[in-house]
Amino acid sequence: MKGDGPAQGLCRCLRCPPGGVMRKYLGHLPERDPLYQYLKYEIQPQLGGFREHPEYRVFQLNGSNAVYLYEERHDNRKVIGKFFLSEHEHDRGIAARRLEREYDNLAMMRSFGFTGWPHYIARPLGRNSWLNELLVVEYCEGELLSSIISRAIGTRDDGLLFAKLTALAYFLVTFHNRTATGYRVDFNETCSYTESLIRRLIDTGTITPERMSELYWLRDRWREQPKMWEDCQVFAHGDATPENFLFGDGLSVISFDLERVRRADRVYDAGRIAGELMHFFLLETGNKYAAEPFIGHFLWEYSCHFPDRKRAFDSITRRVPFYMGITLLRIARNDWLCMEHRRKLVHEAVQCLRRWTV
Repeated sequence: MKGDGPAQGLCRCLRCPPGGVMRKYLGHLPERDPLYQYLKYEIQPQLGGFREHPEYRVFQLNGSNAVYLYEERHDNRKVIGKFFLSEHEHDRGIAARRLEREYDNLAMMRSFGFTGWPHYIARPLGRNSWLNELLVVEYCEGELLSSIISRAIGTRDDGLLFAKLTALAYFLVTFHNRTATGYRVDFNETCSYTESLIRRLIDTGTITPERMSELYWLRDRWREQPKMWEDCQVFAHGDATPENFLFGDGLSVISFDLERVRRADRVYDAGRIAGELMHFFLLETGNKYAAEPFIGHFLWEYSCHFPDRKRAFDSITRRVPFYMGITLLRIARNDWLCMEHRRKLVHEAVQCLRRWTV
Protein backbone atom coordinates (compact mmCIF):
# COMPACT_ATOMS: atom_id res chain seq x y z
CA MET A 1 0.00 0.00 0.00
CA LYS A 2 1.08 3.55 -0.56
CA GLY A 3 0.95 6.53 1.76
CA ASP A 4 -0.78 9.84 1.29
CA GLY A 5 2.20 12.19 1.43
CA PRO A 6 2.70 15.14 3.77
CA ALA A 7 -0.35 16.46 5.56
CA GLN A 8 -1.80 19.52 3.90
CA GLY A 9 -1.15 22.70 5.83
CA LEU A 10 -3.35 25.55 6.93
CA CYS A 11 -1.70 28.00 4.54
CA ARG A 12 -4.20 30.01 2.57
CA CYS A 13 -2.98 28.33 -0.61
CA LEU A 14 -3.52 24.83 0.87
CA ARG A 15 -6.08 24.12 3.54
CA CYS A 16 -7.26 21.04 5.48
CA PRO A 17 -10.51 20.28 7.24
CA PRO A 18 -10.45 21.18 10.95
CA GLY A 19 -8.07 18.89 12.80
CA GLY A 20 -5.89 18.26 9.77
CA VAL A 21 -7.03 14.60 9.53
CA MET A 22 -8.24 13.33 6.20
CA ARG A 23 -9.64 9.86 5.58
CA LYS A 24 -9.90 8.44 2.10
CA TYR A 25 -12.00 5.31 1.82
CA LEU A 26 -10.20 2.69 -0.27
CA GLY A 27 -12.57 -0.26 -0.03
CA HIS A 28 -12.38 -3.66 1.70
CA LEU A 29 -9.20 -5.60 2.40
CA PRO A 30 -9.27 -8.77 0.23
CA GLU A 31 -9.09 -12.07 2.09
CA ARG A 32 -6.22 -13.14 -0.14
CA ASP A 33 -4.10 -10.23 1.09
CA PRO A 34 -1.49 -11.41 3.63
CA LEU A 35 -2.38 -8.40 5.75
CA TYR A 36 -5.93 -9.74 6.10
CA GLN A 37 -4.62 -12.93 7.64
CA TYR A 38 -2.35 -11.02 9.98
CA LEU A 39 -5.17 -8.78 11.21
CA LYS A 40 -7.54 -11.74 11.57
CA TYR A 41 -5.26 -14.11 13.48
CA GLU A 42 -2.77 -11.83 15.28
CA ILE A 43 -4.49 -8.51 15.88
CA GLN A 44 -8.24 -9.04 16.06
CA PRO A 45 -8.09 -11.51 18.99
CA GLN A 46 -6.39 -8.80 21.08
CA LEU A 47 -9.41 -6.55 20.57
CA GLY A 48 -12.00 -8.83 22.10
CA GLY A 49 -12.49 -12.04 20.23
CA PHE A 50 -12.08 -14.01 17.01
CA ARG A 51 -14.40 -13.68 14.02
CA GLU A 52 -14.35 -16.34 11.33
CA HIS A 53 -15.03 -13.96 8.42
CA PRO A 54 -14.09 -10.41 9.40
CA GLU A 55 -14.53 -7.62 6.89
CA TYR A 56 -11.96 -4.87 7.08
CA ARG A 57 -12.73 -1.46 5.62
CA VAL A 58 -9.60 0.47 4.71
CA PHE A 59 -9.09 4.23 4.98
CA GLN A 60 -5.95 6.07 3.96
CA LEU A 61 -4.86 8.76 6.42
CA ASN A 62 -2.69 11.77 5.81
CA GLY A 63 0.83 11.81 7.21
CA SER A 64 4.49 11.62 6.34
CA ASN A 65 4.31 7.82 6.37
CA ALA A 66 1.96 5.29 4.79
CA VAL A 67 -0.68 5.24 7.54
CA TYR A 68 -4.05 3.49 7.28
CA LEU A 69 -7.12 2.92 9.41
CA TYR A 70 -8.61 -0.60 9.39
CA GLU A 71 -12.18 -0.95 10.64
CA GLU A 72 -13.89 -4.32 11.11
CA ARG A 73 -17.35 -3.77 9.61
CA HIS A 74 -19.36 -5.93 12.02
CA ASP A 75 -18.14 -4.63 15.38
CA ASN A 76 -16.53 -1.35 14.24
CA ARG A 77 -13.28 -2.12 16.04
CA LYS A 78 -10.46 -0.08 14.56
CA VAL A 79 -6.69 -0.25 14.41
CA ILE A 80 -4.01 1.94 12.82
CA GLY A 81 -1.42 0.43 10.51
CA LYS A 82 1.81 2.31 9.79
CA PHE A 83 4.08 1.02 7.03
CA PHE A 84 7.66 2.16 7.45
CA LEU A 85 8.74 0.66 4.13
CA SER A 86 6.84 2.73 1.56
CA GLU A 87 7.24 5.29 -1.18
CA HIS A 88 8.58 7.63 1.53
CA GLU A 89 11.28 5.19 2.63
CA HIS A 90 12.74 2.59 0.25
CA ASP A 91 15.60 1.40 2.45
CA ARG A 92 14.44 -1.69 4.33
CA GLY A 93 17.20 -1.41 6.90
CA ILE A 94 16.24 2.15 7.82
CA ALA A 95 12.55 1.25 7.82
CA ALA A 96 13.17 -1.73 10.11
CA ARG A 97 15.10 0.40 12.59
CA ARG A 98 12.36 3.02 12.64
CA LEU A 99 9.72 0.35 13.22
CA GLU A 100 11.64 -1.15 16.14
CA ARG A 101 12.30 2.27 17.63
CA GLU A 102 8.67 3.32 17.62
CA TYR A 103 7.39 -0.02 18.89
CA ASP A 104 9.93 -0.01 21.70
CA ASN A 105 9.20 3.62 22.61
CA LEU A 106 5.45 2.97 22.84
CA ALA A 107 6.04 -0.05 25.05
CA MET A 108 8.60 1.79 27.17
CA MET A 109 6.40 4.80 27.89
CA ARG A 110 3.46 2.58 28.73
CA SER A 111 5.76 0.86 31.24
CA PHE A 112 6.10 4.26 32.93
CA GLY A 113 2.39 4.17 33.68
CA PHE A 114 0.79 5.89 30.67
CA THR A 115 -1.97 3.31 30.46
CA GLY A 116 -5.05 5.02 31.89
CA TRP A 117 -6.80 8.29 32.56
CA PRO A 118 -5.73 11.07 32.22
CA HIS A 119 -2.44 10.21 30.48
CA TYR A 120 -2.48 7.50 27.86
CA ILE A 121 -0.09 6.14 25.25
CA ALA A 122 -1.65 4.10 22.45
CA ARG A 123 -1.02 0.37 22.86
CA PRO A 124 1.18 -1.29 20.23
CA LEU A 125 -0.60 -4.41 19.04
CA GLY A 126 1.93 -5.90 16.67
CA ARG A 127 4.82 -5.49 14.28
CA ASN A 128 5.54 -7.43 11.12
CA SER A 129 8.71 -6.93 9.12
CA TRP A 130 7.48 -9.07 6.22
CA LEU A 131 4.47 -6.80 5.65
CA ASN A 132 6.54 -3.77 4.62
CA GLU A 133 7.78 -3.14 8.16
CA LEU A 134 4.29 -2.74 9.58
CA LEU A 135 3.41 -1.38 13.01
CA VAL A 136 -0.16 -1.85 14.27
CA VAL A 137 -1.42 0.25 17.19
CA GLU A 138 -4.83 0.59 18.77
CA TYR A 139 -7.16 3.28 17.52
CA CYS A 140 -7.93 5.98 20.10
CA GLU A 141 -10.83 8.42 20.09
CA GLY A 142 -10.33 12.11 20.76
CA GLU A 143 -9.89 15.53 19.17
CA LEU A 144 -6.52 16.59 17.80
CA LEU A 145 -4.86 19.63 19.31
CA SER A 146 -4.69 21.13 15.80
CA SER A 147 -8.48 20.95 15.59
CA ILE A 148 -8.87 22.48 19.04
CA ILE A 149 -6.57 25.39 18.20
CA SER A 150 -8.37 26.13 14.94
CA ARG A 151 -11.78 25.79 16.58
CA ALA A 152 -10.80 28.06 19.46
CA ILE A 153 -9.48 30.70 17.06
CA GLY A 154 -12.52 30.47 14.79
CA THR A 155 -15.06 30.72 17.61
CA ARG A 156 -12.95 32.97 19.85
CA ASP A 157 -13.29 30.39 22.60
CA ASP A 158 -10.17 31.19 24.60
CA GLY A 159 -11.38 29.09 27.51
CA LEU A 160 -11.35 25.94 25.39
CA LEU A 161 -7.74 26.38 24.37
CA PHE A 162 -6.59 27.44 27.85
CA ALA A 163 -8.18 24.30 29.32
CA LYS A 164 -6.61 21.93 26.81
CA LEU A 165 -3.18 23.54 27.17
CA THR A 166 -3.47 22.96 30.91
CA ALA A 167 -4.12 19.28 30.18
CA LEU A 168 -1.21 19.09 27.73
CA ALA A 169 1.17 20.78 30.17
CA TYR A 170 0.21 18.18 32.79
CA PHE A 171 0.78 15.35 30.30
CA LEU A 172 4.19 16.58 29.14
CA VAL A 173 5.54 17.40 32.59
CA THR A 174 4.52 13.91 33.72
CA PHE A 175 6.17 12.42 30.61
CA HIS A 176 9.37 14.30 31.48
CA ASN A 177 9.46 13.92 35.26
CA ARG A 178 8.88 10.18 35.19
CA THR A 179 11.84 9.71 32.86
CA ALA A 180 14.33 12.23 34.29
CA THR A 181 17.92 11.08 34.82
CA GLY A 182 20.90 12.40 36.75
CA TYR A 183 22.74 13.24 33.52
CA ARG A 184 23.02 16.78 32.26
CA VAL A 185 21.61 17.87 28.90
CA ASP A 186 24.00 17.49 25.95
CA PHE A 187 23.09 20.62 24.04
CA ASN A 188 25.53 19.71 21.23
CA GLU A 189 23.00 17.18 19.96
CA THR A 190 20.36 19.88 19.55
CA CYS A 191 22.91 22.12 17.84
CA SER A 192 23.57 19.36 15.30
CA TYR A 193 19.83 19.06 14.68
CA THR A 194 19.65 22.82 14.19
CA GLU A 195 22.36 22.58 11.55
CA SER A 196 20.32 20.01 9.63
CA LEU A 197 17.33 22.39 9.64
CA ILE A 198 19.44 25.27 8.35
CA ARG A 199 20.90 23.13 5.57
CA ARG A 200 17.44 22.05 4.47
CA LEU A 201 16.29 25.68 4.32
CA ILE A 202 19.28 26.79 2.23
CA ASP A 203 18.86 23.77 -0.11
CA THR A 204 15.22 24.68 -0.77
CA GLY A 205 15.94 28.37 -1.33
CA THR A 206 13.92 29.39 1.73
CA ILE A 207 16.83 31.37 3.18
CA THR A 208 19.76 33.28 1.72
CA PRO A 209 23.42 32.52 2.45
CA GLU A 210 23.49 35.67 4.60
CA ARG A 211 20.57 34.42 6.67
CA MET A 212 22.23 31.03 6.95
CA SER A 213 25.37 32.64 8.39
CA GLU A 214 23.29 34.59 10.89
CA LEU A 215 21.47 31.47 12.02
CA TYR A 216 24.74 29.61 12.57
CA TRP A 217 26.09 32.56 14.55
CA LEU A 218 23.00 32.71 16.73
CA ARG A 219 23.05 28.97 17.34
CA ASP A 220 26.64 29.23 18.56
CA ARG A 221 25.76 32.08 20.92
CA TRP A 222 23.14 29.86 22.52
CA ARG A 223 25.67 27.01 22.71
CA GLU A 224 27.88 29.24 24.87
CA GLN A 225 25.14 29.82 27.45
CA PRO A 226 25.43 27.69 30.63
CA LYS A 227 21.62 27.72 30.95
CA MET A 228 21.34 25.45 27.90
CA TRP A 229 23.35 22.72 29.64
CA GLU A 230 22.13 23.04 33.22
CA ASP A 231 19.02 20.85 33.40
CA CYS A 232 18.90 17.06 33.64
CA GLN A 233 18.05 14.93 30.65
CA VAL A 234 14.53 13.57 30.30
CA PHE A 235 12.84 11.53 27.63
CA ALA A 236 11.37 14.19 25.35
CA HIS A 237 8.43 13.28 23.14
CA GLY A 238 10.52 14.62 20.27
CA ASP A 239 7.59 15.34 17.95
CA ALA A 240 5.29 17.41 20.15
CA THR A 241 3.15 18.83 17.36
CA PRO A 242 -0.61 19.50 17.34
CA GLU A 243 -1.10 16.45 15.12
CA ASN A 244 0.27 14.05 17.73
CA PHE A 245 -2.02 14.65 20.72
CA LEU A 246 -5.64 13.67 21.15
CA PHE A 247 -7.86 15.14 23.87
CA GLY A 248 -10.83 13.67 25.67
CA ASP A 249 -12.84 15.08 28.54
CA GLY A 250 -11.19 17.14 31.24
CA LEU A 251 -7.47 16.47 31.58
CA SER A 252 -7.47 13.45 29.26
CA VAL A 253 -4.54 13.44 26.79
CA ILE A 254 -3.55 10.62 24.44
CA SER A 255 -0.37 10.36 22.37
CA PHE A 256 0.40 7.74 19.75
CA ASP A 257 3.43 8.69 17.60
CA LEU A 258 6.61 8.18 19.62
CA GLU A 259 9.14 7.42 16.90
CA ARG A 260 11.23 10.47 17.78
CA VAL A 261 11.45 10.06 21.56
CA ARG A 262 14.94 11.05 22.68
CA ARG A 263 16.99 12.09 25.68
CA ALA A 264 16.95 15.89 25.69
CA ASP A 265 16.10 19.05 27.58
CA ARG A 266 12.45 19.11 28.76
CA VAL A 267 12.14 22.48 27.00
CA TYR A 268 12.66 20.68 23.69
CA ASP A 269 8.97 19.73 23.88
CA ALA A 270 7.71 22.83 25.70
CA GLY A 271 9.37 25.11 23.16
CA ARG A 272 7.94 23.12 20.28
CA ILE A 273 4.40 23.58 21.58
CA ALA A 274 5.09 27.31 22.00
CA GLY A 275 6.41 27.55 18.45
CA GLU A 276 3.47 25.63 17.03
CA LEU A 277 1.05 27.99 18.78
CA MET A 278 2.80 31.01 17.26
CA HIS A 279 2.65 29.35 13.83
CA PHE A 280 -1.09 28.65 14.10
CA PHE A 281 -1.99 32.15 15.23
CA LEU A 282 0.27 33.80 12.67
CA LEU A 283 -1.26 31.70 9.92
CA GLU A 284 -4.92 31.96 10.91
CA THR A 285 -5.06 35.50 12.29
CA GLY A 286 -1.95 37.21 10.90
CA ASN A 287 -1.15 38.28 14.46
CA LYS A 288 1.67 36.44 16.19
CA TYR A 289 1.05 38.34 19.43
CA ALA A 290 -2.36 36.69 19.74
CA ALA A 291 -0.53 33.49 20.67
CA GLU A 292 1.34 35.01 23.62
CA PRO A 293 -1.36 34.59 26.31
CA PHE A 294 -1.68 30.90 25.39
CA ILE A 295 2.08 30.31 25.30
CA GLY A 296 2.47 31.98 28.68
CA HIS A 297 -0.43 29.98 30.11
CA PHE A 298 1.00 26.68 28.85
CA LEU A 299 4.45 27.37 30.34
CA TRP A 300 2.99 28.59 33.64
CA GLU A 301 0.80 25.48 33.91
CA TYR A 302 3.80 23.27 33.10
CA SER A 303 5.77 24.99 35.87
CA CYS A 304 3.10 24.42 38.52
CA HIS A 305 4.19 20.80 38.84
CA PHE A 306 7.49 21.75 40.50
CA PRO A 307 8.04 22.62 44.17
CA ASP A 308 9.06 26.20 43.28
CA ARG A 309 6.76 27.21 40.42
CA LYS A 310 8.28 30.66 39.86
CA ARG A 311 11.83 29.34 39.77
CA ALA A 312 10.85 26.59 37.33
CA PHE A 313 9.00 29.08 35.14
CA ASP A 314 11.99 31.44 35.06
CA SER A 315 14.37 28.61 34.15
CA ILE A 316 12.12 27.30 31.37
CA THR A 317 11.35 30.70 29.84
CA ARG A 318 15.05 31.55 29.63
CA ARG A 319 15.55 28.55 27.33
CA VAL A 320 12.25 28.59 25.44
CA PRO A 321 13.22 31.21 22.78
CA PHE A 322 15.84 28.86 21.31
CA TYR A 323 13.47 25.90 21.07
CA MET A 324 10.69 28.10 19.71
CA GLY A 325 13.09 29.37 17.09
CA ILE A 326 14.16 25.96 15.84
CA THR A 327 10.51 24.83 15.84
CA LEU A 328 9.65 27.69 13.48
CA LEU A 329 12.62 26.72 11.28
CA ARG A 330 11.37 23.14 11.30
CA ILE A 331 7.89 24.17 10.18
CA ALA A 332 9.39 26.43 7.49
CA ARG A 333 10.90 23.37 5.77
CA ASN A 334 7.46 22.16 4.67
CA ASP A 335 6.84 22.73 0.99
CA TRP A 336 3.06 22.45 1.44
CA LEU A 337 3.21 25.92 2.97
CA CYS A 338 3.47 28.85 0.60
CA MET A 339 6.90 30.47 0.42
CA GLU A 340 5.57 33.75 1.81
CA HIS A 341 4.53 32.10 5.05
CA ARG A 342 7.69 30.00 5.25
CA ARG A 343 9.80 33.14 5.11
CA LYS A 344 7.66 34.77 7.79
CA LEU A 345 8.39 31.77 9.98
CA VAL A 346 12.12 32.15 9.38
CA HIS A 347 11.88 35.85 10.27
CA GLU A 348 10.11 35.02 13.53
CA ALA A 349 12.61 32.26 14.25
CA VAL A 350 15.44 34.76 13.98
CA GLN A 351 13.63 37.12 16.35
CA CYS A 352 13.40 34.28 18.88
CA LEU A 353 17.03 33.25 18.48
CA ARG A 354 18.26 36.80 18.89
CA ARG A 355 17.06 36.62 22.48
CA TRP A 356 20.08 34.54 23.49
CA THR A 357 20.94 36.91 26.33
CA VAL A 358 17.60 36.49 28.18
